[in-house]
Formats: sequence, structure tokens, C-alpha cells
Amino acid sequence: MRSMIIMKKLFPSDRLESRYSSWYRRSLNIWPCIWCTGSRIKFVSGDFRELHVQLSLNWRTRNRVGTVYGGSIYSSVDPYYMLMMMEILGRDYIVWDKGASVKFVRPITDKVKCRFLISDELVEKVKAEIAVNGQYVFELPLEYVDDEGKVYAVFTKTVYTASKEYYKNRKAAAA
Repeated sequence: MRSMIIMKKLFPSDRLESRYSSWYRRSLNIWPCIWCTGSRIKFVSGDFRELHVQLSLNWRTRNRVGTVYGGSIYSSVDPYYMLMMMEILGRDYIVWDKGASVKFVRPITDKVKCRFLISDELVEKVKAEIAVNGQYVFELPLEYVDDEGKVYAVFTKTVYTASKEYYKNRKAAAA
């Protein structure tokens, strides 16, 4: 396909970046709240169902004891599931980060990587639940690993989704 861009991925994948997802990745990487985490988005698939992030020890991430600061570790994974779901579901839906947990397994002293995946089955389940209930909350797992697969941090992200109509009515009722 002419509109697909070949990008070096951090994980094996059959997916490719599109011109839009490549532009999206580059734009996010210079956005101050992403740039300041010290991480880099290395790949965003054209369908927004896969995203790769790399985090390394550098001047922006180093803490007092010479490892990656815990705030950088968490903030470097914070927005992506929400942003991916916003792109996948489109403008007829509301998507919010609702919660998260993190377990620091071992100190990060080099490069680690994280793979965000959203399956077609999850997208269909979200749409089906919203069609019935107006809203749906779900959890997604993540982990930072090195090239050998050693785990450094484990996360659970909780995402809230709703139809715009349901969200608007719920917000009006709460006011």
C-alpha cells in the first residue's frame, strides 16, 4: 500500500503505520507532556490497535539513585490506551482514563519497551456493551520489558467509554 509507512517496531507485528498514524506518533513525541516523560513512541499502527513505547535512562528520567524515576515510568504509559480508543471508536464516543495501578518490579537502568494492544474483539465488546448500557469500563494490562523479556514494571489501566448521548445525559442529570 502506498499510504503505509515502514517503521522500526520494538515488537514483532504484521501491522504497518499509515501516514496519519506516523504523523500522530511524531506529533505526540514533541507534545510537552509526552516529551517530558523521557519516553518515545516508536510505532503506531495505521488502525491504532497497536502502539510501542520505549523508555530509557537519560537526563530527563534519572532519579537520585541513578535509575529511571517512578514518575517517568508511570507517566510514559499513561495516555495511550485512552488515545488509541478515541481514534478507534471515533467522535460518537467518550473515552476517559479512569484509573491505573503500577507495580515496580526492578529498577530500570537501560532501555525498556512497552506494547499497547487493543484487539478487534475488545472493540466489538466495548461497542456492544455501550449499545446495551450506554457505558463500559474495562481494564487492560501492560508491562515494561527489556529485549530479553525481563519485566521491570507491570501496569493495569482502567478505561471508561460511553456513547456521547449517554455521557451528555448523565452529566446533565448530575448537575
